[in-house]
Amino acid sequence: MLVHYDEKVPIARLLTFLEHGERLANECAKAQARLASDFRSRRFLLSQARQEAAHALAFQGAIAWLAPRHLGDTPFLPALEEYRQLLDDALARQDVLETFLAEQVILEGLGEAILTRIEEGLVKRAAPFGQLRRILLQQEEAHHGFGRRMLERAMAEGRIDAETLRYRAQDYLALADQMVLKLSDLFESIAEDPTAWAQDVRTFLPEWLSQESMPNGV
Repeated sequence: MLVHYDEKVPIARLLTFLEHGERLANECAKAQARLASDFRSRRFLLSQARQEAAHALAFQGAIAWLAPRHLGDTPFLPALEEYRQLLDDALARQDVLETFLAEQVILEGLGEAILTRIEEGLVKRAAPFGQLRRILLQQEEAHHGFGRRMLERAMAEGRIDAETLRYRAQDYLALADQMVLKLSDLFESIAEDPTAWAQDVRTFLPEWLSQESMPNGV
């Protein structure tokens, strides 16, 4: 793998964010499955939980190979932990729709944007295990798509509306913005355009959410 010595720690830090995000997603999907009202959703969420756990282990292995003792500070983690607390509050209220918004739509969208951009960089660096990486990305896309479909179905059935979802998204998006700023520094340090990746984040948000919620200049 053609990864320069000075790129190993920044790439490992990006993967550390993904690892923590996968562990959060694993816990959330298991909790969502317990709250799900239909068999198909419950089955999907339990499958997602298993996949997220496997992804976390894969990232953990890659981190150990890249920079086992040199990660140091991870400045995005406080914002991610605050994100977890908001999500846990929604789970405690059994507000399943808000959890779909926070986890599958916003957080999975952020993770998908990062993973897509990292994948492009790994292809340039002739990284191995391309098929495995593609499977992982396809699974993340499926999780994100599930959350969007569940919310769009709820809107179509009148159980919630886009204005309410945009309002509930504000705190989650503000924390996501904090993570974007920190992660952009890591992309820049491995000669990947941080502006391009930050724009990628917008493309993974549904139009009914991104039109009024995303601030300028992300």
